[in-house]
Amino acid sequence: MRWSPADLADAVYEGFLARAEADNLEQAVYGFDALAELGLHPLIQESFLRAGYGVWPETRYPCDWIKAKRNEGMRCDIVLTPDKRAIRDPRLKDTLFDSDEAVDAENAYWLEVKTVAQHEKTGPFRRYSAELLAPVANDVKKLWSDSIIRHAGLLLVLLTESREIAEHDILAWHRKCLDRGYPVAAPAIRGFKITERIGNAWCAIALFGIRGV
Repeated sequence: MRWSPADLADAVYEGFLARAEADNLEQAVYGFDALAELGLHPLIQESFLRAGYGVWPETRYPCDWIKAKRNEGMRCDIVLTPDKRAIRDPRLKDTLFDSDEAVDAENAYWLEVKTVAQHEKTGPFRRYSAELLAPVANDVKKLWSDSIIRHAGLLLVLLTESREIAEHDILAWHRKCLDRGYPVAAPAIRGFKITERIGNAWCAIALFGIRGV
């Protein structure tokens, strides 16, 4: 299976653009940029579903499948499969209950998501830079360290005052990752203007492929 970060970025872009247009049509007091990160996850998932992918949120990392309890272990924000197929349960592989249509973990696309807004309803988000740096780098480490994962990426959604700020911060974050030796490929970047309601006027979508997995 060949996965294209550009195609995945396009899917999210189309979903967010449709939501922005719906917010404007409704003359909403607050747009989607006022939502917290977890509030944006359903929009991201729906964007991938509309593009024809299988979407499996909060899936345990393969390295933790050996743990007996399913509520134990680290979880990946979203796992994508082609043609909306299921992920193969390793405990059922090569048994009568296995499915020929299921996708092995190494052929799925493992995606961590981070959304950061420069402005919130209450004003400027003072932890904008801090949220952009440390937690996102930790997500890269999780994807990189799992030996079973072959296809992985990081989806970064920035909601900022301007296009210039968003693109500067995306590229600056990428440089910092490379300086630290993280295997992060150049991003597929998409973006569009949003109606400024709380201070954000640009939505930037960047999908970074994680090399070496």
